[in-house]
Amino acid sequence: MVVQDTVATVIIQTRGLRKSYRSRQGRQVKTVDAVRGVDLAVNQGEIFGFLGPNGAGKTTTLRMLATLIEPDGGAATIAGVDLRGDPGEVRRRIGYVAQGGSTWDEVTAREELVLHAQMYGLGRAEAHRRAAEALAAFQLTEYADRKCKTYSGGQRRRVDIALGIVHGPQVVFLDEPTTGLDPQSRAHMWEEIRRLRAEGMTVFITTHYLEEADALCDRIAIIDYGEIVAEGTPAELKREVSGEVVTVGLQAAGPESAGDARPTQTAAEVLDAQPYVRKLETFDGDLRLYVDHGATAVPQIMRTLEGAQLPLDSIEVHRPSLNDVFLAKTGRSLRED
Repeated sequence: MVVQDTVATVIIQTRGLRKSYRSRQGRQVKTVDAVRGVDLAVNQGEIFGFLGPNGAGKTTTLRMLATLIEPDGGAATIAGVDLRGDPGEVRRRIGYVAQGGSTWDEVTAREELVLHAQMYGLGRAEAHRRAAEALAAFQLTEYADRKCKTYSGGQRRRVDIALGIVHGPQVVFLDEPTTGLDPQSRAHMWEEIRRLRAEGMTVFITTHYLEEADALCDRIAIIDYGEIVAEGTPAELKREVSGEVVTVGLQAAGPESAGDARPTQTAAEVLDAQPYVRKLETFDGDLRLYVDHGATAVPQIMRTLEGAQLPLDSIEVHRPSLNDVFLAKTGRSLRED
């Protein structure tokens, strides 16, 4: 993609977007804040990733931007249109692909695509032309006239995304586009999403896969408990966690103390006092140490633990990842599973 202007054009902008739900627990009615004042700016022609654990507010935000649910507060513009003022025009300018998919078992991909294009007001001939183009672009032509129930999971997901873009939207929202796909199908889906970006489309995806966000997205916003905790390119976010990360596992003191957290707690107290440790966190019985240089810190860590008679089970060094960014921002780990 050739960039002709150094000033990016913002195509999605939100200010203080909010959504709450009321849930009943016994006789009590509780208000749950699903999205708490989200501010976003997505540039035209980029792949923008919304990264966070399940229940963080990703899908709720996406459904608000896709006009499927109405915000309780805040404002947003999408492709130059006010979200709350003219949701119908927003719908004409966007595509939306839900996490659960939208294909019907008893119809063919071609029939689905033609119908979808006609629902957006295209004539029959133009709808058939757009359907044929989408089938070819997503390498589905040879399956086009078979019923969708005969497709593999990867093929059905490609049909889902073809449905989302057959009418030529400026922005397409993809909710967890690769969930449930095998590694080969996931890699192929990444190629398709990059192709959409190369053709000038803005792609907004939600994901909880760290590798996917790192490899695919131009920029990322990390959301947790309905709030944005970090935003930037994957490289920028990882640079915020400077140095290297050393993960230390301790052996239990003996068979009778299996699962005992005391060796880890003692090691944390000993290591946290060392000058080469900038930050220390515990997670799932292991220690994460943020240090300037892992190669020099590892021998010091081993000597310190040996001197404190704390048997080492494992020690690993790695560069900061998006998981480390999430951990640093929230105190919790964003697991890929």
